[in-house]
Amino acid sequence: MKFTEAMLRLYAVTDRSWVGDKTLDEQVELALKGGATCVQLREKNMAFEDFLAEAIRMKALCSRYGVPLIINDNVEVALQSGADGVHVGQEDMQAKDIRAMAGGERLIIGVTAKTVEQALCAQRAGADYLGSGAVFGSTTKLNARPLSKQELSAICHAVSIPVVAIGGINRHNILGLTDTDIRGVAVVSGIFAAQDIERECRMLLELVEQMVQ
Repeated sequence: MKFTEAMLRLYAVTDRSWVGDKTLDEQVELALKGGATCVQLREKNMAFEDFLAEAIRMKALCSRYGVPLIINDNVEVALQSGADGVHVGQEDMQAKDIRAMAGGERLIIGVTAKTVEQALCAQRAGADYLGSGAVFGSTTKLNARPLSKQELSAICHAVSIPVVAIGGINRHNILGLTDTDIRGVAVVSGIFAAQDIERECRMLLELVEQMVQ
């Protein structure tokens, strides 16, 4: 799938801790119906074969909606499942090495960047986009250092690739990121902890589109 900046507008990141009376697949489909423009499958504690099977299933679901599936951290799962891309942190494989591993296959590569230096390094290594945060703290990574609006803005203006803000984002605080030049938001609990996931996504997408115009 050809990468475009518009794919990053409402970037839904899965988290099993918010699975209740619905399956993860059901939650993701509701997010897609609500307008999620990208889905990241994050499974930190799942065996490889189970993760791969889930990724194959999730790729089929996302494809029905024309939305890219990004795999968190695991490049091998991304390649074997036919996912559209992979997102890696600072402690994981570098973008240039992922490109080499993927060979001729075009993967969308996202890299976490919390400083201007990290952002520039990721851009040089071939990242397609950056994920920066935690802008409002995080319920997923409790030890995540908050990233100020000024720091986020500095990262956005230092690179030519798009930046996605992440960390505690919901419809009540999202407009606080106005004028940072982000191109989208990555949302975890703000989507998957919602009572009505589809409705929540519609509202979030409307708000983020106001910011990026």
